[in-house]
Formats: sequence, structure tokens, C-alpha cells
Amino acid sequence: MSFAQHCGKGYGEHWRGVIFRKEYKHLDDIITKSKRWFNRMTANKPKFLSSQGALKWVWPTGEELLFRTFENPDDYWNYHGHEYPFIGWEELTQWASSECYESMMSCNRTSRPGGLPLQVKSTTNPYGVGHNWVKAYFIDPAPYGIPVLNAQGQSRVCLFGALRENKYLDSEYVKNLESISDPNKRKAWLYGSWDITSGGMFDDLWVKEKHVLPRFALPSSWRVDRSFDWGSSRPFSVGWWAESDGSPATIAGDQRHFPRGTLFRFNEWYGCSGKPNDGLKLTAAAVAEGIKARERDMKLIVNAGAADSAIYAVTDDVSIAQNMERAGVRWLPADKKPGSRKNGWELMRVRLEASASGSEEPGIYVTDNCRDFIRTVPPLPRDSKDPEDIDTDAEDHIADETRYRILETRRSATLINFKM
Repeated sequence: MSFAQHCGKGYGEHWRGVIFRKEYKHLDDIITKSKRWFNRMTANKPKFLSSQGALKWVWPTGEELLFRTFENPDDYWNYHGHEYPFIGWEELTQWASSECYESMMSCNRTSRPGGLPLQVKSTTNPYGVGHNWVKAYFIDPAPYGIPVLNAQGQSRVCLFGALRENKYLDSEYVKNLESISDPNKRKAWLYGSWDITSGGMFDDLWVKEKHVLPRFALPSSWRVDRSFDWGSSRPFSVGWWAESDGSPATIAGDQRHFPRGTLFRFNEWYGCSGKPNDGLKLTAAAVAEGIKARERDMKLIVNAGAADSAIYAVTDDVSIAQNMERAGVRWLPADKKPGSRKNGWELMRVRLEASASGSEEPGIYVTDNCRDFIRTVPPLPRDSKDPEDIDTDAEDHIADETRYRILETRRSATLINFKM
């Protein structure tokens, strides 16, 4: 109806819109609803073309509304060069990253003299594979109803609709939502809460109040190292880790003991542009210089840690690892033998569970300055086709780097005069 309100206003064939879902079967509901509404029109009544090649409404005055799928970023090339003054996305959190959404902005245009009201509108509930980026893009920047301007002066805004505002929903539907056993899904679908973790690899074990610690001075006897996941167009991730040797640490004024081997992520550098899953495009040498600068500031000397083995691939007679080593930062190849990926996720779950339960097994903690870990790792979704793995379309770079560290057994680091 948002599209239809501009039909018959003289825009004719220039007023063209498209509404996306990930798969054709997901279009069934919105097509059914569009037939329910548009077929009741008495003036300027459109006609629906139902073949899969068409799948669109056409108005007598020339306007068209298409229903299409957009499964992955490569599908953009099906629409490259098109003009869609109106673009709609149904259930936006079903897309793992913002890439599909942002790529279609190039098609939100018109060649009509005098212009048109360009619009991009999306609907979604919290929860789903894209929960994290949608929250960061629409929810976090401003309260509901307050527009946010980007650097180009374009505005975006999030409007909230409560379930109980819909007077057509019967009480049985509400009861069904109230009976959902998963507390995160219940909060998302019943109350529209975005302050949840969203059906993933770790959210059943993640307890922020237990896993996140205030920054503290590391005992001098604890081992310190770092791990690394390379990225250029995608973010890279550097994590600095301390490993308990069983000696106590003073945290927020209290002396605490942790099982020997417990890991603490006490600092990080996430090479993200500020847009979800978009990298800084730095060279390997620039990343190495950034690492060294941060370690100088921390009064920390670190030996080689676990890094994505892809950095050892040789291109133009030199590898990323060699370029970083020339700049003074050395790594060891991460364990990526067959089965190590899923094994790493399981070991990570075991450590999260140990920290949450307070068991005597080695756990894992992060300090409160590691905001990108806290933002990206807890909500990571499972792969829908392989639930023992993570959906690799999600923002998984910090999780990969953490997995390398958990799997790493050849590690050594020297800590000198370090205070946080």
C-alpha cells in the first residue's frame, strides 16, 4: 500500500517498485495479501501477472510493482542498472549482512524529469541471522521515530509497532507467542525487543553479567598473546589474550581465582569501517604497524600467536604473513585441519559454559572494552544447512579469531610492566 498510494498521480511507468524476500516461497504471503487489497480497488485497478518471470502488479496508468528474490550478494547483478524509485524488504533480519540491502541503493533512482519520491522501506521482527546488523543500523543510532542522517544527508528512521496495536489479532495468537519456550524469541516476537541474542551458536550459553568483566590489571605471571583473522574488504580482527596460571587477580576490588588455562580477552582491534561487515582495506604492513603501536601503548611484548592460515598464501611472490613479518609482527598458522572448525566451536561453547556455571574447568571471559566481541559473537547464527557450524555470511571474523586462539597450543608471550 505504501507503493500503491503513489499510483495514478501522473508518474506512470516511471513509478516502479520491487519487494524482496530471500526465496520465492517466502513471497506467497505478501502476494496473497496484495491480491486481497488490490482486487478490492474500484478505480485504477491493477492487474496481477502471475508467471514467475513476471510476478508483478501492473496499473492501467503504467506503474509496476514487482515481487522478487534476493538470496545473496551476487543476485545484485540481476538488478544492476535498473531503476526502482520504491524498494521494499520483507523481514530484513533474514539477510545475514547489510550487503544485499546496501547494494540495491544504487537502483533507488529515477530518470524522470522533476524527480520522484524515492523510498526504501523494510519490515522485520527482531531475531534472525541479520539481527545484529539491523540493530546496529536502525535501532542503536536513535530512539524510535527520530531520523538519522548519513554523511550524504540521506535520512533513515525506525518506527515501532507493538503487537497489541493490531486490533485484528485474536487472543489465541497472543497466547501462542506467550507460550514460546525460548526466552529470546518470546521477547523478540511478543514485545519487539532488540535487546536479545538471536538463536545462534552461543546465545544459549552467553550470560553477559558473568562473561563480561571490568578491566583489571593482569597478574604478571599470566601468559599473554594475540590471535588474528585477516580481512581487507571485510574486517580483520586482532584479539589480545591473557591465560590464567591459577594465581589470583584483583577485579573491581575483589580477589578472584580462575582455573588454570582460563582465557581472558582483554583488548581487541576490529578493522571495521563502522558499517557492519565492511573492512578498512588496510595493507598488511599498515595492520602490522597498528598492532605494534597498540602493544607499545600497553607496554606489552607479544610473541607469535595463532592467525588465519590464509595469510600464508603467496601472491606476487610474497604472502600477507611475510609482509607483516617484515613490519615486525609474526604469526603462527592457526589449526585448520579437517574437523578443527567445528571442534573449535564446541570447545568455545565448553569454555562459555564453564565460565557461566563457575566450574573448575578453564573458561573464557572478555573485558568490557572488547565491544566488538560483545556485539558480534553472542548472536552468531548457526548454519541452517549444518547446525554444527556458524553461518559464514554473518559477521564472524572475531569468532574465527577467537577459535584460532582456543585451538592454539603453541603459544608464549612475555608481559612487562603492564597495567590496563
